[in-house]
Amino acid sequence: MLPEIVRGAAARFPDRVAFVSADGSTTTYAQLDHRSDRVARGLARRGVAEGDVVALVLPSTVDYVFAYVAASKVGAITAGVNPRYTETERSAVLEVAQPRIVVDRDDVAYLEEPSGGALRELAPEADRVVAIVFTSGTTGTPKGAVFGSRELLAIARADVPGFDDEATWGRGGPMMAATAFAHVGSMTKLPWYLKLGTTTYLLDRWRAPDVLDLISRHRMPSVGGVAPQLALLLREPTFDDFDLSSVKTIVMGGAFSPPALVEEARRRFDAQYSIRYSSTESGGVGTGTAFDADDEEALFTVGRPRGDVAVEIHGEDDRPLPDGNIGEVCLSSSSMMRGYWRDSTSTAQTLRGGWLHTGDLGWIDERGLLRLGGRAKEMFVRGGYNVYPLEVEAVLAAHPAIADVAVVPRPDAVMGEIGVAVVVMAAGARPPTLDDLRAFASTRLAGYKLPEAIRPVAELPLTAMQKVDRRALAEQEAAAETSPAPRAAE
Repeated sequence: MLPEIVRGAAARFPDRVAFVSADGSTTTYAQLDHRSDRVARGLARRGVAEGDVVALVLPSTVDYVFAYVAASKVGAITAGVNPRYTETERSAVLEVAQPRIVVDRDDVAYLEEPSGGALRELAPEADRVVAIVFTSGTTGTPKGAVFGSRELLAIARADVPGFDDEATWGRGGPMMAATAFAHVGSMTKLPWYLKLGTTTYLLDRWRAPDVLDLISRHRMPSVGGVAPQLALLLREPTFDDFDLSSVKTIVMGGAFSPPALVEEARRRFDAQYSIRYSSTESGGVGTGTAFDADDEEALFTVGRPRGDVAVEIHGEDDRPLPDGNIGEVCLSSSSMMRGYWRDSTSTAQTLRGGWLHTGDLGWIDERGLLRLGGRAKEMFVRGGYNVYPLEVEAVLAAHPAIADVAVVPRPDAVMGEIGVAVVVMAAGARPPTLDDLRAFASTRLAGYKLPEAIRPVAELPLTAMQKVDRRALAEQEAAAETSPAPRAAE
């Protein structure tokens, strides 16, 4: 699928710019096709063949794209390795991937083979594996979600209505690479970016002023990424100096979007906002809120299924629960992974009965909207009652003095565990007291869910995948020498 799209784009709009690098240099669609051919010949000369794994330990530059497309042209499987991983984490990922070759230089020119004739044509095969996208590497054994041509096509159809139509070619515009190329958002969606003929702007390092400048100068119609990035854009002191009137839609996935963030972003960008809920294993396709959603949907849910996605809530016995009951969120679609690379045990645990078990807790409300309670492993028990951090955060984040919040457990001698609100203050806001927060949230949350301690921080720690590092926060709380006397559950 990927080689055919690259060649098709090069034939239809060869001189259109596909990528603009951080230094301003450009790569056209014709150049993308030509240079990836040269890299593909270099891979073949080094013995890389159909079914082999090519590991890319590269930053998110156009060289990464050359290598990914080149691997697909020889029928090889690309395994992206997050450049933010430590050497230990990187080694763990490579141990799982077992690549035939590791591409680990910033410049892939050393791979290029300028001559050698045409590449061997690959037979069209929907079952051919194209990509391995790693879900972890920071804790435990990393797992690589496997996607083939069939899944990439399904993802494109879910993201782009009418993807198969001839009119889809070249109808895209300017956009920005908001996540690392090793992330599911790039690895599985690159084919439809290229078929649309998008011009993607790359950054050496994500910095809010640079992002706002690119959006303004190139009149980008949409802002995408993860919620922590959007929060940084809105906190940028020079935000109002940029002309952002071109932005019509905001699409945020990968992390929870606090209600206050959604409200502020819609107002200050004067744009519609869609929260996307998915996972690496789901191929980045799951549920989403409608752009024109009412406040209840837009602020407190993750919307309805997208494409051919089906959603069920399963109980501890792995059977579906009636709407309104909290349990594990399970997804089924043609976009989800085939399994984990070289890990049949984890595959069997995650894919059961045709359902992808996400490990997230949630429930479906009376309108058919999915609401999340957080990860199953993040749930804590306060005095015999289950507390779901994401549910509490969704309420606390609407407090006008709070820019960001995470709720984590702290061990307690009486209640077992209590909730601590780790908060980032809004610029210029007076820090709320614990009583302020509890009073604010008491109309939407039962007493046992309310935080019993508050800890202000300058910023929440993030993992390599730009998600809140809850493990680090929980470890800090576990190490705390004192804890407040718990309040009685209401």
